[in-house]
Amino acid sequence: MSTQPVTIRDLVVHQLIKEANGPASVALRDAVLPVTPAGQRLVDHLCQQYVARLGKGFGKFEEDETQFAVPGLVRAHVIDQSIDFITLTRGMMSQLQLRAEQEALATGGFVLFARGRDEEADFLLVALVSEVMGTAITDGMHITDSLHLDMNTLRVAGRVDLSAWQKGQDRYLSFLKGRGDVAAYFKLFLGCNDVVTALKETQKLVQGLENFVATTQLGHAARDELFERAHGYLDELGNDARSVSIADVAEKIWPDEPEKMRETLADESLQLNDGFVPDRRAIKPLKRFKTTAPGWKLEFDRGAIRSGDVIYNKSNDTIVLYNVPEQLRKDLVGDE
Repeated sequence: MSTQPVTIRDLVVHQLIKEANGPASVALRDAVLPVTPAGQRLVDHLCQQYVARLGKGFGKFEEDETQFAVPGLVRAHVIDQSIDFITLTRGMMSQLQLRAEQEALATGGFVLFARGRDEEADFLLVALVSEVMGTAITDGMHITDSLHLDMNTLRVAGRVDLSAWQKGQDRYLSFLKGRGDVAAYFKLFLGCNDVVTALKETQKLVQGLENFVATTQLGHAARDELFERAHGYLDELGNDARSVSIADVAEKIWPDEPEKMRETLADESLQLNDGFVPDRRAIKPLKRFKTTAPGWKLEFDRGAIRSGDVIYNKSNDTIVLYNVPEQLRKDLVGDE
């Protein structure tokens, strides 16, 4: 995960005013903000926090721009260049107000819009940031209450990879799912189609586990134990038709240092969705080796290596099989 400062092109903050079970209204700025050191620190912090968060949904813009206006607004600003950044964000705030009205439990806060560029892409970040009460010391050494932004709790946010979008890639839009359905209104506000294929998501999860094994340089025994634990857990979820929580995967599979696994699985390049039911076909590589070469095919469990039934000799690049089944032995002898 990069910690390099992002290059901020445009920055503005508006306000969504809403209490739970209450109406929604907005307070809007008329102009963009200058990029001050404080603004740079805020955007950098939110970007880093967003990338590190698990439980994101990934998708693309909905095609129906009558029902979902934000994709058209973004296109008008980025592609057509017919509206400026402040017009874009004021239009988006109108849509956010509309969607928040439809979600009784949604609450307001300051809405930060930033268009910037990191090491990989041009992006648009939208983050809802709340205020919390803290404590400050005055010049006269008095203790007083002090409102400040809650920098540790990013409740609702979304990010558009504008570079990937303009290249025609399938998935360029992400948002924080959070717990429950409260953040669903934000997905509707963004106009995000996050329909997922369980098979593809499971394959990406398996790839993420393989990436973790590679980066942590686990020994053979530890690697096989991790894969077996992962296979058992995901197979149980798939059998019971229960959804995956990526945070829970890290806790179950690597309980000693779950944060390390969370960081690997949260990698933006993986684009791993939360909340899908594992496809049991896709987890077979966690338990079995399967390969094909000209003239033969081979498939065996990882446990066969530990038991000694299968031995790989790296020096001469050969595989030796022990405890050959009787029928196969007869077939082989018969071919002599």
